[in-house]
Amino acid sequence: MAIQAKTPSLHFSHTFHSPMPPSLSLLGGPLRSTASKSQRRKSLKLTCMSNNNENEQDYLIDAPVSVGDGFSFSGGKYSDGPSRSDEWFKQGKMVRAHSVVGSGEKAKDPIFGLTMGVSSQASADLFRWFCVESGSADKPTVILIHGFPSQAYSYRKVLPVLSKNFHAITFDWLGFGFSDKPQPGYGFDYTLGEYVSSLDSLINELAVSKVSIVVQGYFSPVVVKYALSHQEKLNDLILLNPPLTAKHANLPSSLSIFSNFLLGEIFSQDPLRASDKALTSCGPYKMKEDDAMVYRRPYLTSGSSGFALNAISRAMKKELKTYVEDMQMILTDKNWNVQTTVFWGQRDRWLSYDGVEDFCKDSNHKLVELPMAGHHVQEDSGEEVGQFISRVISKRSQI
Repeated sequence: MAIQAKTPSLHFSHTFHSPMPPSLSLLGGPLRSTASKSQRRKSLKLTCMSNNNENEQDYLIDAPVSVGDGFSFSGGKYSDGPSRSDEWFKQGKMVRAHSVVGSGEKAKDPIFGLTMGVSSQASADLFRWFCVESGSADKPTVILIHGFPSQAYSYRKVLPVLSKNFHAITFDWLGFGFSDKPQPGYGFDYTLGEYVSSLDSLINELAVSKVSIVVQGYFSPVVVKYALSHQEKLNDLILLNPPLTAKHANLPSSLSIFSNFLLGEIFSQDPLRASDKALTSCGPYKMKEDDAMVYRRPYLTSGSSGFALNAISRAMKKELKTYVEDMQMILTDKNWNVQTTVFWGQRDRWLSYDGVEDFCKDSNHKLVELPMAGHHVQEDSGEEVGQFISRVISKRSQI
């Protein structure tokens, strides 16, 4: 039986303050500014100031704070003021887990063969994962896992709710957010099998006792594959808009485009396509500009994020169908002993609701419907999702 959430979902106001003139275009369309006509006529008068110190390679773009967004990036920055991305980073820590494989050779770009920057290089021994914790470590542990493509930041409104009764942990997958993003072929190839094994290493590092896991979207089959071999370690498994049916086994065009030859390499380096469009095309999102900048930041700081996105898109396109089929068999198998609940945002534009209710009924898994949420339910209805997660884990027989 499907249980429909009655709590009103949350919406965000969305206003972009673009530092570029509205006449400029970017990959297919003009950038539209919400500024008044008088504001648009004003020149930004950006000044580039070189550093006289030969040992310093930084430079500063001297722009008004109202024009910039406060983020800093490799080689320069819009302003010296703090940003939401900086604040989020300060809340977390780097956790080292999963051995780096390979010869240790320096990563080179696939086009010109030039040695790439530090952000594209693998760590010497163990990968670095960006993790954020909330709540007392003495309480039951809940691990929140973001989807593809997203970041741990998507759970920013869920963490405070869960921290009242649980030790909540979220992290950026390798290739996303603030975690390591090695160049494909140099220590990590971004295959789904590698994500399964790396998740095993990370969870062993994060928690010694049993945990509950919440996972969203296209990384759900990866987590279910991990859970199959570690059922004794799991209390509950909660899936947020997972690809459950055969129709869900193909990536939507807004994601599969990153797997295309050449065009994928180009689009994966575009922050607006890689973050904004990927997040807003799958549901009724109205994100604030400050939040959007957190998602854009990895793509603004280095090309390594785009190369990783390109690689995981190709892996998803190649392996997702098999992993979805495996997940279906695992979740319907009589030997599956993990209490499983499916949350479904019914305004998902990527994954159809058709067949979801029947799957949950046939497999005897609970289904919680969120009528006003889209694919990234934690982004649309964070507090509501947090409350339901807490109630599912605390009282398995009720929601």
